[in-house]
Amino acid sequence: MAENTNHSAVFTDFDSFLFHQGTNYEIYRKLGAHPEIEDGVQGTRFNLWAPNAQYVSVITAKTGWENEKWMSRSMWDGGVWECFLPDVGPGDAYRYVVTGADGVKRYKTDPYGFWCERRPNNASIVWGLDNYEWHDEIHQAQRDNTKVVERPMSIYEVHLGSWKKGYQGDWDEDGFLNYTQLADDLAQYVTYMGYTHIELMGICEYPFDLSWGYQVTGYYAPTARYGNPDDFRYFVDRMHQAGIGVILDWVPAHFPKDEFALGWFDGTPLYENSDPLRREFPVWGTLAFDHAKPEVRSFLIANAFYWIREFHIDALRVDAVASMLYNDYDRSEWRPNVFGGRMNLESMDFMRQLNYEVCGKTTGFLIAEDSSAEWGITEDVTRGGLGFTFKWNMGWMNDTIRYMNLDPVYRKWHHDKLTHIADYAFTENYVLVLSHDEVVYGKGTMVNKAPGDIMSKMGELKTLYTWQFTFPGKKLLFMGQEFAQEREWNVKESIDWHLADEFGHRDVMQCVNNLLHVYKSHPCLYMDSRNPTTFEWVNRGDADRNIVAYYRRNPWNYDGAVLVVCNFSPMPYYDYTVGVPMGGYYNRIFSTYDSLPGQGNPAEVGGIPPLTAQWHDCDGYSHMLTYSLRPFESIIIEFPS
Repeated sequence: MAENTNHSAVFTDFDSFLFHQGTNYEIYRKLGAHPEIEDGVQGTRFNLWAPNAQYVSVITAKTGWENEKWMSRSMWDGGVWECFLPDVGPGDAYRYVVTGADGVKRYKTDPYGFWCERRPNNASIVWGLDNYEWHDEIHQAQRDNTKVVERPMSIYEVHLGSWKKGYQGDWDEDGFLNYTQLADDLAQYVTYMGYTHIELMGICEYPFDLSWGYQVTGYYAPTARYGNPDDFRYFVDRMHQAGIGVILDWVPAHFPKDEFALGWFDGTPLYENSDPLRREFPVWGTLAFDHAKPEVRSFLIANAFYWIREFHIDALRVDAVASMLYNDYDRSEWRPNVFGGRMNLESMDFMRQLNYEVCGKTTGFLIAEDSSAEWGITEDVTRGGLGFTFKWNMGWMNDTIRYMNLDPVYRKWHHDKLTHIADYAFTENYVLVLSHDEVVYGKGTMVNKAPGDIMSKMGELKTLYTWQFTFPGKKLLFMGQEFAQEREWNVKESIDWHLADEFGHRDVMQCVNNLLHVYKSHPCLYMDSRNPTTFEWVNRGDADRNIVAYYRRNPWNYDGAVLVVCNFSPMPYYDYTVGVPMGGYYNRIFSTYDSLPGQGNPAEVGGIPPLTAQWHDCDGYSHMLTYSLRPFESIIIEFPS
């Protein structure tokens, strides 16, 4: 553990100034517990913001949770309490004892604590920031959030506790693997499949497994379920060495009511909103952050900086953005804004500050998990937007799944559920998501979204994935769905890896593997941000046959373009024709029926000849391709070079 010998953890007047301005983005280096040497004595300096407390003390496991060490108010800031404890260092558990303004004594974990005890215990644990030696220099040198929208992004969404288990014996109820144990297997698998990023659910410390990490009690602490903070640094390091970016789910909208956490911290609503009509989210039973308060902004925005700078996280996926947009979100009684409207102006201003500062001062970026239809989620802050780099496309997900739920005989009456999505595909920088939310709570898994027997379901699933990986937007797929897991995700159990070796499931997995390689190797499939000319309908009106056909191309011409045809019908269509703009030989580089390799020239596999374009008007184009389309088959055809 690196030693701090220059008292850098002392809270200064300049720290106080920035903190109360809402702009202290390194406040975690001052508040919290920091190992250091003071007057030649090794120990830990503790600083805590609790402005309305009557008294504050520190207790540690080292003294059997007795012998309180009283803290004094900082000479620079009366709202900050401080003390130095000798012989307390990394690995030692501690709590704050806060006697609040209401006279109630509360035992609190450290809001800025870098590590916590494993649940059900909840004390904070002293840990240093600077003792890990990184080896991801190449990845770090290539990070540039100004260019990420024009790079391939295919995200594998992972819950670490259920991706893979490693039970140690009958006594081990959880089977949690350490971050270091998970790192090698996950990096190898994600690399093999061809994903560019992983997205981690619920890494910030949380007490209740079934919350999946979205009710956070330790914003600065990677969960102890899988190891210590440096174990998690190793995990991120290993991903980066494999060329895989790491996205972290992050929850700045709300926090749980657990007594040991942020709620009513100093006997007053310190972190939560003081207005009772804005304080809670009844749907989650949680407390809403007061984003108007500068100190809360410092806490949250510094937390984003913390994960990006101290753990080299590439991006944060911001949870529940819609709950921060509206004052009436899940509230029967609510308080309008100063103009009498429903928009939460303070939280919107917080999100603008968050995005502006993170994108301007770090190499990271932010993704909005947003179900609203508000304009400008990914518009630049200087142009009135919120400034997120990407937004989840919930409309694409909802309409696509509604279409898949229908029996194919009825799909022709709902063909517009697919086609109208293209009408707004370029209004934001979108991520097309098939996430964990779609495979829980009775919704069924992706393979069970469609009717029919299991083999028909798998055929439809492969066409659904082709639609996802060739439609404009970045991509996200939740673990287990790449091999057509048949049961809903259960946070307590590993995903069903045995299915990956079974007939049908293995073909779905190979299909995803092929799609990922085709996606990454064809710039027309990922250089599409906010440019409608990169998508062109060939035939959007073939409702009777449940077929959509479209081009993906560069903005200027058809160089490097591909033709995509998706058959959502169980019927074969012999001599299917589709229009193309030029003559020549067209290579089929992908079919959901074939286990084609991810690289090389798939058109040569199995003696598949190129398709020759005939001079004939078709779909409004001068030439025509003729091809036999099988039930639930999707194909990708490469234009002549």
